[in-house]
Amino acid sequence: MATTESVQDEQALREEIFESRWEAAPAVLVVIATQVTVALLSRAQGWQLWIFPWWAWLIPTVPEGLLFLTLTLEAPRRQLQQLGVRRMFGLAMIGIIVVADGLLILALLISLIQSNETGGHLLIMGLTVWTSNVATFGLAFWSVDRGGPVRRLEPDPPPPDFQFPQMENPQIAPRGWRPHLIDYAYVSFTNSIAFSPTDAMPLTHWAKFLMLVESALSAATLLLVVARAVNIFR
Repeated sequence: MATTESVQDEQALREEIFESRWEAAPAVLVVIATQVTVALLSRAQGWQLWIFPWWAWLIPTVPEGLLFLTLTLEAPRRQLQQLGVRRMFGLAMIGIIVVADGLLILALLISLIQSNETGGHLLIMGLTVWTSNVATFGLAFWSVDRGGPVRRLEPDPPPPDFQFPQMENPQIAPRGWRPHLIDYAYVSFTNSIAFSPTDAMPLTHWAKFLMLVESALSAATLLLVVARAVNIFR
């Protein structure tokens, strides 16, 4: 019995490593690339972000870089796993990124009110923050649901935090179906557009809280910043 459990644990770990390295890590890399691009554009064009200098866009890349390293490299992953804090470390980095994005949105809103920025400037910055939010909350859903990507692959995982259609109607899904990062990314994308669940229903308080925060940040970005940018575009 112990041997069977050991084999199952190793298989779950291999599946999680593949998903982390080839699905989650590229998503983080895309976010980093967009923020670095906006930072360089801000420096070259003299764009202002309220009272913050152009390199303020690089601040979120620090926790994002740490998260990227833990998703891709074996050494930091193993060390955090041995300490029993790997999942908490990932959630902490995601939390810092969310706070940083929230501050960037606040700075954008104040810049919108106090200055005469061009529509193109605001549009690029607003879409950058929105892209970061979609990717970050997709990773948050992926990290939280049923104890995280490793725990939900093990025997007797916790109850689900999200109910996907395939779980409610298993006859429409392949046998043994389970959600992957792309499923959580889709939930994040639709929640950021519709400001409500459209694919998977949140079941726990944590899932509802995360979706609430994402909807609030997305509403501020899309309804205020991007809408204003399009209105004054020149």
